Amino acid sequence: MPTVYPCVPGHEIVGRITRIGKAVKKFKEGDFAAVGGLVNSCGVCPNCREGLEQYCDNGFTLTYNSEDKILGGVTYGGHSQSVVVDESFVLRVSPQVDLAATAPLLCAGITTYSPMRHWNVQRGQKVGIVGLGGLGHMGLKFAHAFGAPTVLFTTSPSKSADAKRMGADEIVISKNDVEMQKHVNSFDFILDTVSAGHDLNVYLNLFKRDGTMTLVGAPPKPPIVEIFGLMMKRRQLAGSGIGGIREIQEMLDFFVPSTESLPISN
Repeated sequence: MPTVYPCVPGHEIVGRITRIGKAVKKFKEGDFAAVGGLVNSCGVCPNCREGLEQYCDNGFTLTYNSEDKILGGVTYGGHSQSVVVDESFVLRVSPQVDLAATAPLLCAGITTYSPMRHWNVQRGQKVGIVGLGGLGHMGLKFAHAFGAPTVLFTTSPSKSADAKRMGADEIVISKNDVEMQKHVNSFDFILDTVSAGHDLNVYLNLFKRDGTMTLVGAPPKPPIVEIFGLMMKRRQLAGSGIGGIREIQEMLDFFVPSTESLPISN
């Protein structure tokens, strides 16, 4: 969308609540709280009623560079001393967690968590992560935490040590055809986090029947997809954005030390 200047970005906000309105019921002054990429939506469309505000049919309000439907003007994000948000879009944060480490979960974290939850990544499935960057390392950690054998695909051998530390069971150099061929017809799910142009077809050929490749990166040019690669094994190519408020809260609660596991089906 067009940028409205002056633009003050910032959509990974963690801090303490300093004041509350008379109608606020979920929070009290002094609570730790967080605000992610959304601060409003229509609340009445089918998507909003399902807790999928990020897909609001009538347009959601971003934390910055959007029309501020509560205070008027434009939203200016979190690089400020304070931010005013409707309590429906504020998230609980446990005082037991590292607040600085919590902030990136509100964008890169939920962008990778949401598709894994939607496509039901779970123990025993074989999962691939394409790219090790801000999104990729979050994807690795989640897949590992969900109990899935996880393979990182990268063009940079120098990233192997970091990938292992973050939970990768195997690292495949995607430019190496021999390494890639070893994994043909073996994956259940691949999360592609790369925003630069690259060939998707080399990954689509790695899926079992009914496998899903989900894109969360945004290359500048439309990819060329070989349709028969999808048809012959009923493979799926999909995209995903961030998560809704309910799902973001679920993700944040997953990192509370006392939480042992998520309600993941077997």
